[in-house]
Amino acid sequence: MIRFRDIYNLALERKGSEEILEGLISGPLDRSSLRVVSDDRCLAEFTKKIFQSGFVWKIVEKKWEGFEEVFWGFDIDKLLLMPEDMLERKAQDKKIIRNFRKVVTILVNAQMIKETCQREDKSFGKFLSDWPKSDLVGLWLYLKNNGSRLGGNTGPFALRALGIDCFLLTKDVEDFLRLNGIIDSGISSKRALYAAQNFFNDLQKDSGRNFSELSRLIAFSFGDNWVGFSR
Repeated sequence: MIRFRDIYNLALERKGSEEILEGLISGPLDRSSLRVVSDDRCLAEFTKKIFQSGFVWKIVEKKWEGFEEVFWGFDIDKLLLMPEDMLERKAQDKKIIRNFRKVVTILVNAQMIKETCQREDKSFGKFLSDWPKSDLVGLWLYLKNNGSRLGGNTGPFALRALGIDCFLLTKDVEDFLRLNGIIDSGISSKRALYAAQNFFNDLQKDSGRNFSELSRLIAFSFGDNWVGFSR
């Protein structure tokens, strides 16, 4: 079994000191704050991460006020009443990034949030915060299967931004898991995802650290070693 201390020591050796390493990993996350996050903010974060995927993040940030204005602050009820021709006009607004396929995800994900809240009789933030920590992959699959363009790392990045403690299956983490025989199939397969989940669950029990810290530590122990250094 790969122990936390072994991973930590590898990262420590590469970063040079405990002070540097600890300064690079995320602090503890508080799920309680997510319970008061409104549904529109959940939709906004999903949308932001969808537009950032495969694109320059700084440009999305620069345009974000325009997104908030054009899509009524991501008011879900208003969006779901919008006629199709209005959506097409909004997708061409110069205040946003004009990508119609990604704009369409706003309505699909608004519908997912609305239906989830009605079925569960709670806000979407509470729905996310109540999801079992030991089955994070199950939540990823829920977003992927019920929403739009929330598969891969897009959903996990959005969840982390909202306050959910997430490990991320970046290239460095994936390569580490493969090298150590933890996964041996496509990274998006259920087999690989749940193998990764079980590994991180065990690692969390061994260390007391959260998933975000653990995935960062693995990346720092294995991948490119530029983070924390001046080039």
